[in-house]
Amino acid sequence: MAKKHGIQFEKLVDTVRPGIKECTIQDVVRRQAMGDSFVLVDVREESEFNSARIPGSRHLGKGVIERDIEEQIPDPATPLVLYCGGGYRSALAAHNLQLMGYTNVISMDGGFRGWKESGLEIDSTPQKSPS
Repeated sequence: MAKKHGIQFEKLVDTVRPGIKECTIQDVVRRQAMGDSFVLVDVREESEFNSARIPGSRHLGKGVIERDIEEQIPDPATPLVLYCGGGYRSALAAHNLQLMGYTNVISMDGGFRGWKESGLEIDSTPQKSPS
């Protein structure tokens, strides 16, 4: 079941959506099938990522992505597709990365929840938290 978001949170996300690029889950599946090169970034909380994730994704949580992006992905032209649980946090993260000079950032609408509901492969191999 989708998390019910607060009205002000939804309004905030709605203000950034016109300024970012979004894609569908099927767009990501097509890009993967074509061998398109991009970094798939999971911006959910660490506990969410550790529980299950889209195969091949990297974790840079919404709470730290702005702090850690330059170290993890130093080239601001790197193609990035961000996802969260449903597409809200990833939209905010995409907006912030654009403000930081990242030029090829897309938020995947529908997020992990939509991916899973579509019956697509997920990786639920337990992940260890970094020491």
